[in-house]
Amino acid sequence: MLLIDQKIFRRAKKGIRKCPFNLFLFQTLLEGSLSAQNVFLNKSKYLKKEFMFINSSLFIENEFLKLIKIGVFRREVDGQGLTSKVRITPIGRQVLENSSDLFNQRTSLFKRLRICLKYQLSAR
Repeated sequence: MLLIDQKIFRRAKKGIRKCPFNLFLFQTLLEGSLSAQNVFLNKSKYLKKEFMFINSSLFIENEFLKLIKIGVFRREVDGQGLTSKVRITPIGRQVLENSSDLFNQRTSLFKRLRICLKYQLSAR
């Protein structure tokens, strides 16, 4: 069981490190919830610098779905069912609490260029 927990933790940590969201988004989610549209409208607050090229809330929604699949985010539920907003899961909270170096790593120019090209050329 401990080995499974370590794999889940590593996968969540890797997902958070590679996602386009910055520390402020995760801090905001620790207190509440956000929708992809809200993140898109405030992308200078919630996205890492190398992802400022994003021109659609659909891209952000797809990134939310990736983090939902690995267990970092979950959909918020209201009286009518699931909403378009996401919240952070206990696994996500644990990763953020135990990994203070996730958002301190610098991204090289080559990696930024590769990220930009990858997302510009991928199907939307």
